[in-house]
Amino acid sequence: MTKVRDVLILTAITLISGFLLGGVYELTKDPIARQQIEANAEAYRAVCPGAESFKNDDTLDDKVEDSGSLLEGSELDLGNVTVDDALYAYDSSDNLVGMIIKTTSKDGYGGNISLAVGIREENGSIFVSGIDYLEINETAGLGMKATEEDFKNQFKDKSVESFEVTKSGAVEENQIDALSGATFTSNAVTNAVNTAIYFARESALK
Repeated sequence: MTKVRDVLILTAITLISGFLLGGVYELTKDPIARQQIEANAEAYRAVCPGAESFKNDDTLDDKVEDSGSLLEGSELDLGNVTVDDALYAYDSSDNLVGMIIKTTSKDGYGGNISLAVGIREENGSIFVSGIDYLEINETAGLGMKATEEDFKNQFKDKSVESFEVTKSGAVEENQIDALSGATFTSNAVTNAVNTAIYFARESALK
């Protein structure tokens, strides 16, 4: 009887602890999300012109959670990239002006590269309105040139199925000039942008 009682007590403690942890998570989930939005707001506004506020919802959160399976089914070579967050962007009059998709490539030369990618939809076409970095630790003078406007602007205001890196000079709309001596960085950033485009087209905007 003592063993049975002990098992029942442990089971009850486990159940109660689970309920309490679940309650704490629900209470802290929204404040944590708001803090992350505030911390990244400058980058978000930079990639989505006209945006003043950013919001997500349970449906969008569920799509982010399911993005791993979505990316596995892609025919694109996206590398080792994850979708970390997705937010709707609104102007000062609370009109929807686009979407922010946060992606992270683990294929950078110096570690993870996290991006905020601005996405807008016009007449059924998806445009990249801009990109900015939330985390990047590439080699100074080489990979860190990815943070310069000349490189970032190659993606800006373009509507393509996906981008590709070229070392011979970009001549097509979807081509991105590789950074000299930093092919790993160029590919990692491009794959992170392509992941955002694919996620928006195949999931977030449906």
